[in-house]
Amino acid sequence: MIDNNPHNYPYASRRTACYAKNGMVATSQPLAAEVGLSILKRGGNAVDAAIATAAALTVVEPTSNGIGGDAFALVWMKGELHGLNASGPAPAALSAAKVRAQGHHSMPMYGWTPVTVPGAPASWAALSKRFGILPFADLMQPAADLAKEGFPVSASVSEFWDKATNLFAQTLTEQSTEHWFDTFTIAGKSPKAGQIFRCAEQGATLEAIGKTHAESFYRGEIAAKIAQFSRETGGYIRAEDLASYQVEWVKPISINYKGYDIWEIPPNGQGMLALMALNMLKEFDFKERETVDTYHRQIEAIKLAFADGQHYITQADKMQVSVADMLSEHYAKQRAALIGDRAQNPTEGKPSSGGTVYLACADKHGNMVSFIQSNYHGFGSGVVIPNTGIAMQNRGHTFSLDPDHHNYLEPGKKTYHTIIPGFITRGKHAVGPFGVMGGFMQPQGHMQVVMNMIDFGLNPQAALDAPRWQWLENKTVGVEHQVPLHITQGLSAKGHDIEVAFDLSSYGRGQIITRNPDSGVLCGGTEARTDGHIACW
Repeated sequence: MIDNNPHNYPYASRRTACYAKNGMVATSQPLAAEVGLSILKRGGNAVDAAIATAAALTVVEPTSNGIGGDAFALVWMKGELHGLNASGPAPAALSAAKVRAQGHHSMPMYGWTPVTVPGAPASWAALSKRFGILPFADLMQPAADLAKEGFPVSASVSEFWDKATNLFAQTLTEQSTEHWFDTFTIAGKSPKAGQIFRCAEQGATLEAIGKTHAESFYRGEIAAKIAQFSRETGGYIRAEDLASYQVEWVKPISINYKGYDIWEIPPNGQGMLALMALNMLKEFDFKERETVDTYHRQIEAIKLAFADGQHYITQADKMQVSVADMLSEHYAKQRAALIGDRAQNPTEGKPSSGGTVYLACADKHGNMVSFIQSNYHGFGSGVVIPNTGIAMQNRGHTFSLDPDHHNYLEPGKKTYHTIIPGFITRGKHAVGPFGVMGGFMQPQGHMQVVMNMIDFGLNPQAALDAPRWQWLENKTVGVEHQVPLHITQGLSAKGHDIEVAFDLSSYGRGQIITRNPDSGVLCGGTEARTDGHIACW
């Protein structure tokens, strides 16, 4: 049962849960959260606030997301949950044969080759058109102002920025990536914490997106700049790829976990992995969080889910097994039966055939949004469109060049996607949005925070503060250094190869908002592993 008491964590909690009645925005950057709150106070709803916050995050946290990335959303509006998939496909001119002809045996990380069509601007426009109240241009303007006038860089972002600058100095050698340093450094150096950073070009791009309802990005002046630069520097994206792009409104998928419905976006996203793991784990009775058996069973379940997901998940209409079969009770019981007393190397089963930012928003009317967007790996591909401030994502890195693999690269195909928003309901009521960003940590984080709240009765803040672990490969598991010694020793005795982590930057960064169905009071938790912030009133 989810507990909303402010102090209910058995260890010293980093923060206490936050409460409000009229509205709440939780995300990884204080300036972006405050932008969302300002929209709520102007009369905007949760969707308006989410859009404005998302746009602001591209400015104040470019180390994790950007205008040239993808996005997904779960929207609770007037008692109904809606799903939005704004991931983009591979360009029509890109094929596995062309990539192999370049001498690659797997998809590269940088340059034009891993760049897929961006979906984030289209997600903002689509959400506004369907659910928004305020003019779309008004939602882009706060982010544009931050970019043009400058903002003080936060502590966590400055660390990631410095790492990216040092990495890119060694890895970005193509003509297509030379503008990254002009755009995202100050005289060749990354900005320090508290230093003002400006990108007037990005501000102008955001204003153009706002004025044209994102048409400029896909069928106008910005699209022309992207297509021209692609042609001039060996890229694959063409004007036709941008002009033909459309977001997908999808039906969210769910499982019932101990009385609560846990919701995710269907494939091509990996949210289904969290549902598969939870489906297995509901076969067990968990009385305490800090036991060796609790950790062991969680780890083994997520390993089995990943084995299936990385084998089967790709663009939905190209999957060879159905979502329903992979989430069936029968299959969950089969997989749960494989969880024994020892660590195993996971293998896929056979179901019956048949850098990222996250934000959560809620308004006083009961509407709630779970939203996530990303450039995939840090700043993305390193490709920056001149005079726009647009860093292009490298999402295509997850494609396979093996023709027998389900996620084989094909023109116009969407790849396996790591970014996933989550949502919880109970009966006909929304409990609220949740998310844990961080690559392949995301479904692992989703599973852990859901169990923290439902099985172990932690409030949103305590659920996020609790020590985390992540499965890395085979029998190797990383654990945060706060995990008790008796747990790590017990896991080692069960055959797990334990790596204790003191750098927690790869263990996910989450946000949670829950709503009391009787009083309407909102309870929020934000991530202490980054510059997390809750803005509320």
